Amino acid sequence: MKKKGIIMLIALLVLSTTAVFAAGEQEVTSKEDFKLVLKLSHVFSPAEQLTKSMDAVAQSILEKTDGAIEIQTFPQAQLPAYKEGVEQVVRGANFISVEDPSFIGDYVPDFKALYAPMMYRSFDEYVELTQRQIVLDMKEKAEAQGIKILALDYIYGFRNIITSKVVTTPADLEGVKLRTPGSKSYIDTISAMGAIATPLPWGETLSAVQQGVVDGLEGSEFTNLGTKVYEGPTKNVANTRHILGTCGVYISTDVWATIPANYQTIIQEEFSKGATDMVNLLKSQHSGVVEELESYGVKFNEVDGMAFREALSPLYNEQEGMTPGIFEDIFSELDSMR
Repeated sequence: MKKKGIIMLIALLVLSTTAVFAAGEQEVTSKEDFKLVLKLSHVFSPAEQLTKSMDAVAQSILEKTDGAIEIQTFPQAQLPAYKEGVEQVVRGANFISVEDPSFIGDYVPDFKALYAPMMYRSFDEYVELTQRQIVLDMKEKAEAQGIKILALDYIYGFRNIITSKVVTTPADLEGVKLRTPGSKSYIDTISAMGAIATPLPWGETLSAVQQGVVDGLEGSEFTNLGTKVYEGPTKNVANTRHILGTCGVYISTDVWATIPANYQTIIQEEFSKGATDMVNLLKSQHSGVVEELESYGVKFNEVDGMAFREALSPLYNEQEGMTPGIFEDIFSELDSMR
């Protein structure tokens, strides 16, 4: 009888252990039960708010999971970034990619529509849109491609044209070489606006401006200040607001499924909270950032918005793989907010 009792006890222990490690369903209470190290990559400099926000989220997750989930952050494209970063996620690496949604458009084309130029009037419009069913459906499609989206709204500001000359219309950009990220959405946008889109890694951008390889770049006021773009010859900012600069946070669905449910909850809550905090912070800081840039000699000017929107109108045509009527549906959602 004693022997049978021991056998039954062992069987129960085996069953309980199996239950504990069932993918995505288990709950654990100490770091001895589960440990995962994730590498998080993005292109922003240590001085920029997105870097600070990612570092803060990673630290909070480490503390709240008692060290079980360790996210190591790598700014300035020290690890694969942009398209290559998202590829790491799709391949199932222990990796978190932080990129704008247009890079997810390589897998779910509707995301290119979400990141189309001159669509949004405020940060709040975009944030609300990401919570509506139209975007939730996009996120489901991304999961089918192996991409779990933890956030889409790490907003870092509207992107504007930064050059050594005053730009008010698309005609002013004729022959002007502007640095852009390597995303097709950015290249198409800058080309449609009349400039010569020149994809470059961010690490090469400032030296390229100084050496005259490019005539300028496009980016937000926060990037201008945080990376000291203003120290170069590009002192004029045309307020085109052509793209709302925002990043999403992406992890492999396969990796996500291995994480215990209680840790999944913590990770999701912290990345969501981090995005909300960053948006609120940047909204409160924007006017002060503009004033500081002006103190360094940066000059801001408004543009002929109608002329730029007309130049960009071909980009509102559906591309291959997009849901029919996706642009009309997005504009309809935005109109309902206004």
